[in-house]
Order: sequence, then structure tokens, then C-alpha cells
Amino acid sequence: MTLHYRCPICSAPLAERHKTLHCEHNHQFDVAKEGYVNLLPVQFKKSRQPGDNLDMVQARRNFFATEHYQFLQTHLARTIAALPCGSVIDMGCGEGFYTQAIANALPATSQVFGVDISKPAIRYAAKRYPQVQFSVASIKDAPFVEHEADVLLSVFAPVFADEMARLLKPDGQLLVVSPGPKHLYELKTHIYDEVRLHDAPDCPQGFTEVVQEHLVQTHKVSTDVIKHLIKMTPFAWKFKESHYQTLEQASFHEVTFSFLITRYQKSEQLTD
Repeated sequence: MTLHYRCPICSAPLAERHKTLHCEHNHQFDVAKEGYVNLLPVQFKKSRQPGDNLDMVQARRNFFATEHYQFLQTHLARTIAALPCGSVIDMGCGEGFYTQAIANALPATSQVFGVDISKPAIRYAAKRYPQVQFSVASIKDAPFVEHEADVLLSVFAPVFADEMARLLKPDGQLLVVSPGPKHLYELKTHIYDEVRLHDAPDCPQGFTEVVQEHLVQTHKVSTDVIKHLIKMTPFAWKFKESHYQTLEQASFHEVTFSFLITRYQKSEQLTD
């Protein structure tokens, strides 16, 4: 089964013709020169530029150019490649760091999609990773027809359980990456007097947990790279100039990278 886009206006399936996606009601969406399609109509935007802006995207690119998250990227690609997956959607894919690695790990016959509400992120991804189909859209109302996805991936993105259940086949898999207990613990000590550890995520309604893995490594990270890391996380709003001055007293710092990778299935599939 082939996964198809759906019209964000009327929900009818979209077909491609001459670099344009169109539905039976004649709603049309042009494929950009970079190869992505914008399926977030102006009337559905809640701000002029929703999602990560260009500065945040660049900070993420600068950080991902280092080796520090490669162990997570490799683990996700191998995990998904081991599942039955003719079609994969990376929900909140950003600039495609994980998406393209997954596409490279799967057979050429597999479909890999990346969707994000940030146009700068998707434009960047589409220019560099032509093996993935990218779209600008909200993951709360994803631009895909129902029950055709084998695997959904959510890395540090909101989980909309009803929407994900709509997208997945009855035997489909949902992988959610969330912060592990001590993720970025050392950076938190600069902000908080008492650092709270991250809790495990709640199981999305309508799903049952299959397995949960904990990936954790502590790296020696240069101060310049840490600044990129801060800018791509919610810490950007909390780090003050005094915090940066403290960081700059050393060229490198130890940072804990801790991730929980939880795989879910629709509950009714496990009770059959």
C-alpha cells in the first residue's frame, strides 16, 4: 500500500501532476523547487512563521554536524529498519537529521516522509535529502490519509494520540523519543538550584507500550558546541548572560545525553 498525502482543506486524497498536488475538489499545492510541498494554508497558521525560526534551525544544524547525537540517530535507524515498514513518517522532523538516516537504512522501495510546521527547517531538509518526501504541515492535523503508515517516529515532539492512531495501520508502530532521567543534567545545574530528573512519558491514550529502551552517554563537549545545543532547546529562554559567562570559563564540559525510546502499538491490536 502506498501512503498518500491528503488535502489540508477538504481531506480528500492528493495526486501529483506537473509538480502540483491537487484533490478532486481542485485545491492545489505546488511542489517547491527544493522538492517539498507546503500543506499549511495561510488561514490555518496561528502565527506568521510557526515553528522553529532560521536561527534555531541553524543552531540545530551546527550541533548535529558534531558526533554527539549520532548514537541516537544510528539506534533509531537500526530499530526502524528491523520493523516491517513500507512507509514511515517522522512527525516533527525538523531539518531531517533522523529522517534521512532512516531513509538510508531502509530499502529503496520504502517511503519515508518528514513533516514539520517550520518552513525554514523543511526547506533545509528537502534541499539536502531528496530520498525523503518532506512537507510543511501541522502534526496535530497531519497531511496524510488514514491507516496507511507502518511506523511513526516522534523525537522530542508533541504526541497527538488520536491523530497518530488515525495515521497508523492496525499493526503499525509508534516510536517516541523523550528525555531520559538525566538528559542535559549538567546544563540544568547552571539554571536551577535543585535539578529535577525527567519522568518517563505517559502511554498515549489508545496505545499499549511494547518496549522501552534507555540510551545514555556522557560526552566531553566544547563550549562553542554547547552554545548551539542551548539555542536549539527550551534552555534558550532560560540561559542568561551570567550563565554563558560561567560556561566560558572552560573550553569543554561534560554533558549527559539521555534518551528514552518507547515503542507503542494500538491497544486493540494487542488484545485480539
